[in-house]
Amino acid sequence: QSYRDNGVSPAKIRRQWVKRIQWGVLLGLMVLIYGSHAPLITLTKVDGRVPFNPSSCVVMIELAKLLISLVTLVLTGGASALRGPLHLVLVAPYAVPAVLYALNNNLVVLMQAYMDPSSYQVLSNLKIASTALLYSVCLGKRLRPVQWLALGLLMGAGVCHSYSSLDLGELEGDEAEEGPRLHITAWGLLLVLVYCLISGLAAVYTERVLKSQKLPLSLQNIYLYVFGVAINGLSSFSSVASEKSFLEGYSGVVWVIIAGQAANGLLMSVVLKHGSGITRLFVISCSMLVNALLSWATLGLQLTPFFLLPVSMIGLAAYLYYI
Repeated sequence: QSYRDNGVSPAKIRRQWVKRIQWGVLLGLMVLIYGSHAPLITLTKVDGRVPFNPSSCVVMIELAKLLISLVTLVLTGGASALRGPLHLVLVAPYAVPAVLYALNNNLVVLMQAYMDPSSYQVLSNLKIASTALLYSVCLGKRLRPVQWLALGLLMGAGVCHSYSSLDLGELEGDEAEEGPRLHITAWGLLLVLVYCLISGLAAVYTERVLKSQKLPLSLQNIYLYVFGVAINGLSSFSSVASEKSFLEGYSGVVWVIIAGQAANGLLMSVVLKHGSGITRLFVISCSMLVNALLSWATLGLQLTPFFLLPVSMIGLAAYLYYI
Protein backbone atom coordinates (compact mmCIF):
# COMPACT_ATOMS: atom_id res chain seq x y z
CA GLN A 1 0.00 0.00 0.00
CA SER A 2 2.82 2.41 0.87
CA TYR A 3 4.42 1.85 -2.56
CA ARG A 4 1.16 2.79 -4.28
CA ASP A 5 0.77 5.81 -2.03
CA ASN A 6 4.19 7.06 -3.05
CA GLY A 7 3.50 6.36 -6.70
CA VAL A 8 6.41 3.89 -6.93
CA SER A 9 5.73 0.22 -7.58
CA PRO A 10 7.88 -2.59 -6.14
CA ALA A 11 8.76 -3.64 -9.71
CA LYS A 12 10.12 -0.17 -10.47
CA ILE A 13 12.17 -0.17 -7.29
CA ARG A 14 13.63 -3.56 -8.21
CA ARG A 15 14.53 -2.29 -11.69
CA GLN A 16 16.25 0.73 -10.15
CA TRP A 17 18.28 -1.49 -7.82
CA VAL A 18 19.20 -3.85 -10.66
CA LYS A 19 20.36 -0.87 -12.72
CA ARG A 20 22.45 0.45 -9.81
CA ILE A 21 24.04 -2.96 -9.29
CA GLN A 22 24.83 -3.22 -13.01
CA TRP A 23 26.46 0.21 -12.99
CA GLY A 24 28.38 -0.70 -9.84
CA VAL A 25 29.74 -3.89 -11.40
CA LEU A 26 30.62 -2.06 -14.65
CA LEU A 27 32.44 0.78 -12.88
CA GLY A 28 34.18 -1.60 -10.48
CA LEU A 29 35.45 -3.68 -13.37
CA MET A 30 36.73 -0.56 -15.13
CA VAL A 31 38.54 0.62 -12.01
CA LEU A 32 40.17 -2.79 -11.64
CA ILE A 33 41.30 -2.88 -15.29
CA TYR A 34 42.59 0.69 -15.22
CA GLY A 35 44.40 0.10 -11.94
CA SER A 36 46.04 -3.15 -13.07
CA HIS A 37 47.41 -1.72 -16.32
CA ALA A 38 50.69 -0.31 -15.01
CA PRO A 39 51.51 -3.29 -12.73
CA LEU A 40 50.87 -5.68 -15.63
CA ILE A 41 53.22 -3.72 -17.89
CA THR A 42 55.85 -3.87 -15.14
CA LEU A 43 55.48 -7.65 -15.02
CA THR A 44 56.27 -7.89 -18.76
CA LYS A 45 59.61 -6.08 -18.43
CA VAL A 46 62.82 -7.92 -19.18
CA ASP A 47 65.99 -6.29 -17.81
CA GLY A 48 63.97 -3.17 -17.03
CA ARG A 49 62.52 -2.76 -20.54
CA VAL A 50 59.27 -3.79 -22.18
CA PRO A 51 60.04 -6.54 -24.71
CA PHE A 52 57.26 -5.59 -27.14
CA ASN A 53 56.47 -2.71 -29.47
CA PRO A 54 54.06 -0.40 -27.54
CA SER A 55 52.58 1.07 -30.74
CA SER A 56 51.73 -2.39 -32.04
CA CYS A 57 50.01 -3.11 -28.72
CA VAL A 58 47.80 -0.04 -29.22
CA VAL A 59 46.88 -1.26 -32.72
CA MET A 60 45.98 -4.70 -31.36
CA ILE A 61 43.79 -3.12 -28.67
CA GLU A 62 41.93 -1.04 -31.28
CA LEU A 63 41.57 -4.09 -33.54
CA ALA A 64 40.19 -6.18 -30.66
CA LYS A 65 37.61 -3.50 -29.87
CA LEU A 66 36.61 -3.34 -33.53
CA LEU A 67 36.17 -7.13 -33.81
CA ILE A 68 34.17 -7.35 -30.57
CA SER A 69 31.92 -4.51 -31.76
CA LEU A 70 31.32 -6.31 -35.07
CA VAL A 71 30.42 -9.56 -33.30
CA THR A 72 28.12 -7.69 -30.89
CA LEU A 73 26.35 -5.94 -33.76
CA VAL A 74 25.77 -9.26 -35.56
CA LEU A 75 24.55 -11.04 -32.41
CA THR A 76 22.10 -8.24 -31.62
CA GLY A 77 20.61 -8.37 -35.12
CA GLY A 78 22.02 -5.09 -36.34
CA ALA A 79 24.20 -6.45 -39.15
CA SER A 80 21.79 -5.00 -41.74
CA ALA A 81 23.08 -1.53 -40.81
CA LEU A 82 26.46 -2.45 -42.34
CA ARG A 83 24.88 -3.30 -45.68
CA GLY A 84 23.29 0.10 -46.11
CA PRO A 85 24.97 3.12 -47.71
CA LEU A 86 27.48 4.96 -45.55
CA HIS A 87 26.69 8.63 -45.02
CA LEU A 88 29.82 10.72 -44.68
CA VAL A 89 28.03 13.18 -42.40
CA LEU A 90 27.33 10.37 -39.92
CA VAL A 91 30.70 8.62 -40.11
CA ALA A 92 33.19 11.52 -40.35
CA PRO A 93 32.72 12.80 -36.76
CA TYR A 94 34.08 9.49 -35.42
CA ALA A 95 37.48 10.22 -36.94
CA VAL A 96 38.03 13.19 -34.62
CA PRO A 97 38.49 11.20 -31.36
CA ALA A 98 40.97 8.86 -33.06
CA VAL A 99 43.01 11.85 -34.26
CA LEU A 100 42.90 13.52 -30.83
CA TYR A 101 43.94 10.39 -28.94
CA ALA A 102 46.74 9.67 -31.46
CA LEU A 103 47.95 13.27 -31.04
CA ASN A 104 48.00 12.90 -27.26
CA ASN A 105 49.91 9.61 -27.47
CA ASN A 106 52.63 11.43 -29.39
CA LEU A 107 52.54 14.39 -27.00
CA VAL A 108 53.28 12.06 -24.07
CA VAL A 109 56.48 10.98 -25.81
CA LEU A 110 57.42 14.53 -26.84
CA MET A 111 56.92 15.94 -23.33
CA GLN A 112 59.58 13.66 -21.89
CA ALA A 113 62.23 15.87 -23.53
CA TYR A 114 60.99 18.95 -21.64
CA MET A 115 60.17 17.54 -18.19
CA ASP A 116 60.87 14.57 -16.00
CA PRO A 117 58.27 11.76 -15.77
CA SER A 118 57.37 12.67 -12.18
CA SER A 119 56.48 16.25 -13.11
CA TYR A 120 54.32 14.91 -15.94
CA GLN A 121 52.61 12.53 -13.52
CA VAL A 122 51.68 15.40 -11.19
CA LEU A 123 50.72 17.99 -13.82
CA SER A 124 48.65 15.57 -15.92
CA ASN A 125 46.02 15.73 -13.16
CA LEU A 126 45.05 19.09 -14.67
CA LYS A 127 43.03 17.10 -17.25
CA ILE A 128 40.36 16.74 -14.56
CA ALA A 129 39.88 20.52 -14.58
CA SER A 130 40.01 20.77 -18.39
CA THR A 131 37.47 17.95 -18.82
CA ALA A 132 35.10 19.50 -16.29
CA LEU A 133 35.32 22.94 -17.91
CA LEU A 134 34.74 21.56 -21.42
CA TYR A 135 31.95 19.33 -20.12
CA SER A 136 30.20 22.39 -18.70
CA VAL A 137 30.83 24.69 -21.69
CA CYS A 138 30.50 22.35 -24.68
CA LEU A 139 27.70 20.11 -23.41
CA GLY A 140 25.84 22.83 -21.54
CA LYS A 141 25.87 20.89 -18.28
CA ARG A 142 25.55 23.23 -15.32
CA LEU A 143 27.48 21.97 -12.32
CA ARG A 144 26.52 23.01 -8.82
CA PRO A 145 29.16 24.74 -6.65
CA VAL A 146 29.44 21.62 -4.48
CA GLN A 147 30.17 19.58 -7.62
CA TRP A 148 32.96 21.96 -8.62
CA LEU A 149 34.32 21.56 -5.09
CA ALA A 150 34.15 17.78 -5.53
CA LEU A 151 36.10 17.95 -8.79
CA GLY A 152 38.66 20.21 -7.13
CA LEU A 153 39.08 17.59 -4.40
CA LEU A 154 39.41 14.91 -7.07
CA MET A 155 42.20 16.84 -8.78
CA GLY A 156 43.87 17.47 -5.42
CA ALA A 157 43.69 13.75 -4.65
CA GLY A 158 45.46 13.00 -7.92
CA VAL A 159 48.22 15.50 -7.12
CA CYS A 160 48.62 14.11 -3.58
CA HIS A 161 48.78 10.55 -4.84
CA SER A 162 51.28 11.46 -7.57
CA TYR A 163 53.43 13.40 -5.09
CA SER A 164 53.37 10.56 -2.55
CA SER A 165 54.68 8.16 -5.21
CA LEU A 166 57.62 10.32 -6.23
CA ASP A 167 61.11 9.12 -5.42
CA LEU A 168 62.40 12.09 -3.43
CA GLY A 169 65.07 10.25 -1.52
CA GLU A 170 68.44 11.79 -0.94
CA LEU A 171 70.75 11.83 -3.93
CA GLU A 172 74.17 10.38 -3.57
CA GLY A 173 77.42 10.45 -5.51
CA ASP A 174 77.16 11.71 -9.07
CA GLU A 175 73.40 12.31 -8.77
CA ALA A 176 73.98 14.85 -6.01
CA GLU A 177 76.22 16.87 -8.30
CA GLU A 178 73.59 16.87 -11.05
CA GLY A 179 71.06 18.63 -8.82
CA PRO A 180 67.39 17.78 -8.43
CA ARG A 181 65.82 15.36 -10.83
CA LEU A 182 62.49 17.21 -10.95
CA HIS A 183 62.48 19.72 -13.80
CA ILE A 184 60.14 21.29 -16.32
CA THR A 185 60.75 23.90 -19.01
CA ALA A 186 58.37 26.53 -20.36
CA TRP A 187 57.82 24.34 -23.42
CA GLY A 188 57.08 21.41 -21.15
CA LEU A 189 54.45 23.39 -19.24
CA LEU A 190 52.83 24.50 -22.51
CA LEU A 191 52.80 20.94 -23.85
CA VAL A 192 51.24 19.49 -20.70
CA LEU A 193 48.51 22.14 -20.82
CA VAL A 194 47.82 21.26 -24.48
CA TYR A 195 47.82 17.57 -23.54
CA CYS A 196 45.25 18.11 -20.78
CA LEU A 197 43.09 20.27 -23.05
CA ILE A 198 43.11 17.64 -25.81
CA SER A 199 42.39 14.87 -23.30
CA GLY A 200 39.31 16.72 -22.04
CA LEU A 201 38.22 17.66 -25.56
CA ALA A 202 38.47 14.07 -26.78
CA ALA A 203 36.31 12.76 -23.92
CA VAL A 204 33.69 15.50 -24.21
CA TYR A 205 33.55 15.31 -28.01
CA THR A 206 33.18 11.50 -27.95
CA GLU A 207 30.34 11.78 -25.44
CA ARG A 208 28.60 14.38 -27.59
CA VAL A 209 28.85 12.25 -30.75
CA LEU A 210 27.68 9.06 -29.03
CA LYS A 211 24.66 10.77 -27.49
CA SER A 212 23.69 12.93 -30.48
CA GLN A 213 23.25 10.06 -32.95
CA LYS A 214 20.43 7.54 -32.47
CA LEU A 215 22.49 4.59 -33.65
CA PRO A 216 23.22 1.27 -31.89
CA LEU A 217 26.26 1.67 -29.64
CA SER A 218 27.99 -1.30 -31.27
CA LEU A 219 27.68 0.41 -34.68
CA GLN A 220 29.02 3.66 -33.27
CA ASN A 221 31.93 1.73 -31.77
CA ILE A 222 32.67 0.21 -35.18
CA TYR A 223 32.93 3.69 -36.69
CA LEU A 224 35.17 4.81 -33.82
CA TYR A 225 37.52 1.84 -33.94
CA VAL A 226 37.84 1.66 -37.72
CA PHE A 227 39.47 5.08 -37.53
CA GLY A 228 41.39 4.03 -34.43
CA VAL A 229 42.88 1.01 -36.20
CA ALA A 230 43.66 3.03 -39.34
CA ILE A 231 45.35 5.98 -37.62
CA ASN A 232 47.27 3.97 -35.02
CA GLY A 233 48.20 1.36 -37.62
CA LEU A 234 49.59 4.04 -39.91
CA SER A 235 51.54 5.51 -37.00
CA SER A 236 52.90 2.09 -36.02
CA PHE A 237 53.99 0.96 -39.47
CA SER A 238 55.48 4.34 -40.39
CA SER A 239 57.64 4.39 -37.26
CA VAL A 240 61.25 3.78 -38.23
CA ALA A 241 62.57 4.27 -34.71
CA SER A 242 61.33 0.92 -33.42
CA GLU A 243 63.75 -1.97 -33.71
CA LYS A 244 61.11 -4.57 -32.81
CA SER A 245 58.85 -6.38 -35.25
CA PHE A 246 55.07 -6.03 -34.90
CA LEU A 247 54.37 -8.99 -32.58
CA GLU A 248 57.86 -9.46 -31.17
CA GLY A 249 58.03 -9.97 -27.41
CA TYR A 250 54.33 -10.76 -26.96
CA SER A 251 53.68 -12.98 -23.93
CA GLY A 252 50.61 -14.18 -22.09
CA VAL A 253 50.66 -11.07 -19.89
CA VAL A 254 50.76 -8.81 -22.96
CA TRP A 255 47.66 -10.53 -24.35
CA VAL A 256 45.97 -10.05 -20.97
CA ILE A 257 46.80 -6.34 -21.19
CA ILE A 258 45.32 -6.17 -24.71
CA ALA A 259 42.15 -7.99 -23.63
CA GLY A 260 41.75 -5.79 -20.56
CA GLN A 261 42.27 -2.50 -22.36
CA ALA A 262 39.93 -3.56 -25.17
CA ALA A 263 37.23 -4.40 -22.60
CA ASN A 264 37.84 -1.10 -20.83
CA GLY A 265 37.46 0.88 -24.04
CA LEU A 266 34.14 -0.80 -24.78
CA LEU A 267 32.91 -0.25 -21.22
CA MET A 268 33.97 3.40 -21.41
CA SER A 269 31.80 3.87 -24.50
CA VAL A 270 28.85 2.59 -22.43
CA VAL A 271 29.66 5.17 -19.73
CA LEU A 272 29.91 8.01 -22.25
CA LYS A 273 26.73 6.91 -24.05
CA HIS A 274 24.53 6.40 -20.99
CA GLY A 275 26.46 8.23 -18.26
CA SER A 276 28.89 11.15 -18.41
CA GLY A 277 32.53 12.00 -18.88
CA ILE A 278 32.69 13.10 -15.24
CA THR A 279 32.06 9.49 -14.20
CA ARG A 280 35.12 8.62 -16.28
CA LEU A 281 37.19 11.00 -14.14
CA PHE A 282 36.11 9.25 -10.94
CA VAL A 283 36.94 5.87 -12.49
CA ILE A 284 40.45 7.03 -13.41
CA SER A 285 41.01 8.56 -9.97
CA CYS A 286 39.86 5.42 -8.15
CA SER A 287 42.09 3.33 -10.42
CA MET A 288 45.14 5.17 -9.05
CA LEU A 289 44.40 3.69 -5.66
CA VAL A 290 43.90 0.20 -7.10
CA ASN A 291 47.18 0.65 -8.98
CA ALA A 292 48.99 1.47 -5.73
CA LEU A 293 47.43 -1.48 -3.87
CA LEU A 294 48.25 -3.95 -6.65
CA SER A 295 51.79 -2.57 -6.87
CA TRP A 296 52.12 -3.07 -3.11
CA ALA A 297 50.79 -6.64 -3.32
CA THR A 298 52.67 -7.81 -6.42
CA LEU A 299 55.70 -5.52 -6.83
CA GLY A 300 56.57 -4.72 -3.22
CA LEU A 301 55.72 -1.00 -3.39
CA GLN A 302 55.90 0.58 0.06
CA LEU A 303 52.73 2.45 1.02
CA THR A 304 52.90 5.24 3.60
CA PRO A 305 50.17 6.68 5.85
CA PHE A 306 50.06 9.61 3.37
CA PHE A 307 48.28 7.18 1.00
CA LEU A 308 45.15 7.51 3.16
CA LEU A 309 44.84 11.22 2.26
CA PRO A 310 44.03 10.75 -1.47
CA VAL A 311 41.79 7.80 -0.55
CA SER A 312 39.77 10.05 1.78
CA MET A 313 39.70 12.91 -0.74
CA ILE A 314 38.36 10.71 -3.53
CA GLY A 315 35.70 9.26 -1.23
CA LEU A 316 34.62 12.75 -0.12
CA ALA A 317 34.64 13.99 -3.73
CA ALA A 318 32.36 11.15 -4.86
CA TYR A 319 29.97 11.82 -1.96
CA LEU A 320 29.81 15.58 -2.67
CA TYR A 321 29.38 15.16 -6.44
CA TYR A 322 26.62 12.55 -6.38
CA ILE A 323 24.56 13.70 -3.35
